[in-house]
Amino acid sequence: MVLLTLMAAITIGVVRIRNLFGVVVLSAIYSFLMASIMVVLDAVDVAMTEAAIGAGISTVLMLGVLHLTKTRESEPVHSQIPALLIATVTAGFLVFGTLDLPPFGKADNPVHKNVANRYLEKSIEETTVPNVVTSVLASYRGYDTLGETAVVFTAGIGVLLLLRGRRRSKPGKLQDRQNEA
Repeated sequence: MVLLTLMAAITIGVVRIRNLFGVVVLSAIYSFLMASIMVVLDAVDVAMTEAAIGAGISTVLMLGVLHLTKTRESEPVHSQIPALLIATVTAGFLVFGTLDLPPFGKADNPVHKNVANRYLEKSIEETTVPNVVTSVLASYRGYDTLGETAVVFTAGIGVLLLLRGRRRSKPGKLQDRQNEA
């Protein structure tokens, strides 16, 4: 509950603050808290991914973007009431959708009766990989992992192309360098 309360406070801070550097820092803290929640839920692989991409790479990229842009957000032109209303209704639907879920952490929940036991029993035999997590990610869910990797790679290339285009849009500096030579 402490982690969730901190995350809610940081979310409010991100929405309220106008200094974009502060938003980047709060977003990094939010990612670290989310990684901590994943550790508590015994999803260490997801926690490491969240810490590396959410807090690490995203923070570095956002700081790079801030270097190229303004660090203060413009004041909103329109009322924020419709956006708040839409977010509240969406949150209500999401909470309503969770009311039907079985209690968290019970051993006889449906999620524990599907393929988890089969993975534990047959993964070495079927994949010849001694680590069950690796066999699930690389073999059983190989196409899914490949898709996730392609999305992250494509996003990284897109950011690099955007940053490269920003650097080329300053023709005065290029002409100054040519004149010096």
